[in-house]
Amino acid sequence: MLAELNRDLAGLVELRRDGATLEIRMVKPKVNAICRRLSRALERSALFLQNDPGLRVGILSSGSERAFSAGLDFNESTSGPAETGTGAETGGFGGITTLWALKKPLIAAIGAPAIGGGLELALACDVLVMAEETFLQLPELERGLLPDGGGLQRLPRRVPYNVATAMMWTGEPMTAAEALRWGLVYRTAPRDRLMDLALETARHMAKGAPLALQALKETLRVVDGMPDREAMALRADTEGDLDQYRRMLASDDMIEGQRAFLEKRAPRWSGR
Repeated sequence: MLAELNRDLAGLVELRRDGATLEIRMVKPKVNAICRRLSRALERSALFLQNDPGLRVGILSSGSERAFSAGLDFNESTSGPAETGTGAETGGFGGITTLWALKKPLIAAIGAPAIGGGLELALACDVLVMAEETFLQLPELERGLLPDGGGLQRLPRRVPYNVATAMMWTGEPMTAAEALRWGLVYRTAPRDRLMDLALETARHMAKGAPLALQALKETLRVVDGMPDREAMALRADTEGDLDQYRRMLASDDMIEGQRAFLEKRAPRWSGR
């Protein structure tokens, strides 16, 4: 199945499996500019991650030394009606920015500049790690656009509001050291050590119970922006979009995790 999907996505995305981790590597020449084909390839890759029970964590990376992604493919966006868009069917721009069906966590391994829509792809991920030598940028205003594929929606929630809006107003880049200082990225590493850092992080994450991993992503989305009183009522919510959370609360794995702790052994997850 993985080999067949790799053949279908050739020239856009390469998928590599490492235990319970799936690396989704963008390889569209020359700078992973985001077009409809790349968006749909990324959506298919993310849904493969979601639907494979043996996979728990994904890593979004780039095969280009020039860019993680340089953002919107202007060759495509200026060649036809704006309403055709550059997104995937459900995942929207870049294939993952509105892919609510993806409940498994994604790590963005930013080894080269993430510019415009490239940064928006990274912001759609759950954990960001970054090469010390690179930078992030939202230069859309200089292109006659707004960063409305997730930049203006997500960045002000990740860093102080005035820092986020200044990036948009000025288009000035944010270095890896600045991104680490503001808490936008989890960790940084030299470029040649970045994938080791991403894989190490993924392996730590994958130690969690499969349902709990998905329930965390699901609940973080739901409580974002909620008042504390509403957010603390999660267990009483039987109507909302909390399927994985409810499954986790009734799961064998929830009991297994506690038993394993008491018995001082590694848990044996069943995914049920």
